[in-house]
Amino acid sequence: MKIRTRFAPSPTGLLHIGNARAALFNYLFARHHGGEFVLRIEDTDRERSTQHAVDVIFDGLKWMGLDWDGEPVFQATRQERHAEIVAQLMEKGMAYRCYCTPEELAAMREKARAEKRPPRYDGTWRDRDPSEAPEGVPYAIRLKAPKDGETIIKDLVQGEVRVANAEMDDLILLRSDGTPTYLLAVVVDDHDMGITHVMRGDDHLTNTFRQAMIYRAMGWDLPEFAHLPLIHGPDGAKLSKRHGAQSVVDFREEGILPEALCNYLLRLGWGHGDAEVLDREEQIKLFDIDGIGRSPSRMDYVKLGHLNGIWMRRADDERLTALVMQRLEQRDDLNHDETVRARVLALMPGLKERAKTVVELAENASFAGLRLPLSFTPKAEKHLGEDGKKVLAGLEEKLAALEPFTAEGIDSTLRAFAAEHELKLGAVAQPLRAAMTGTTTSPGIDLTLAALGRDEVLARIRSVLPA
Repeated sequence: MKIRTRFAPSPTGLLHIGNARAALFNYLFARHHGGEFVLRIEDTDRERSTQHAVDVIFDGLKWMGLDWDGEPVFQATRQERHAEIVAQLMEKGMAYRCYCTPEELAAMREKARAEKRPPRYDGTWRDRDPSEAPEGVPYAIRLKAPKDGETIIKDLVQGEVRVANAEMDDLILLRSDGTPTYLLAVVVDDHDMGITHVMRGDDHLTNTFRQAMIYRAMGWDLPEFAHLPLIHGPDGAKLSKRHGAQSVVDFREEGILPEALCNYLLRLGWGHGDAEVLDREEQIKLFDIDGIGRSPSRMDYVKLGHLNGIWMRRADDERLTALVMQRLEQRDDLNHDETVRARVLALMPGLKERAKTVVELAENASFAGLRLPLSFTPKAEKHLGEDGKKVLAGLEEKLAALEPFTAEGIDSTLRAFAAEHELKLGAVAQPLRAAMTGTTTSPGIDLTLAALGRDEVLARIRSVLPA
């Protein structure tokens, strides 16, 4: 049997982190077993589905490196097939027309609540003679669900789960306007697409029991199910905006690299010994369902930041420079031409050692595009007092004469100047750093000056010295 998994999001909002993890797990499971990973957009809710949300899903999956097999399937294009299956169920006596009005259904629910019963459909039209149907009244079509016994799901994560059939009502298959419900469409599409494993959040477990009834009514084999525990906030509550980033877009905007996010999500609810930092090839090699835990996971934004720092240090300097420049180009107070890009690239080995996000990386690199005159932080201003300016004045001539203007030559020049004037190296480096960056932090001062280049270094020194 060829493994076939799917990711089937509804295009009604952002790509939530829980959905992103489900997509990752489905992708890795399929690739691990040499199978296929397909994408289906569940857009039957036409009022809430938007093209923007579809684009967000595509963009998010591509950013995460989750390449799907074949063309995406749009559920809304398959409504004729969904209706065809309902017609077959009607012919088999497994479905029936329900003429209950919205008002009658509301009254039914209120009565159940008053009697302290679950608010379920009471089967009013289940066994009625079709000749009693009112003329011209729209109807829904419901599944004639079994009332006795129980439905059993042998879940690959949760184990064997049971529910008494008496606890479930006759679910709607087609609404009164002829559109299919989610429960029907998912079953038909998974069957037609040959999905062997359905891996999704455990908030779908109730849906699975209801969907199993449709499979059995049609005489179809059920796929294997694996319901993933949900992701909670650090405090154990449902993940929300107050906790921080929730969607793939949020994490990308906050400067998280896709390989770091995928690595973190993999380890959030799945384990393989002490393995922590895993690239895609290792993830595919090691991932299987038996490593998924049953308990909900808690987002740890600090741990994600730490992991992102590891992946940033591994990342290619050209790629990081491109990401930084995208952010610097959004700022009107900076130059962001090819000269600035070259400076950032030269500084990248030192910059990426100190940052945990691309946002932080861009902020730390922004001094490369500063225009004169610079503004200074209070700490930087302290290094630009009388003594600091005296150091800068003495260095100006030496740096102007330095040939070649390399990090090695700069380092030697600064050390010689410090020794000549009986100063600690920090007393020389810090006024320079303040004059170059407007702050008190940067990569090594020799690397910083070399990246800026002689002309820019001298211009920045002169801008803080008396005219």
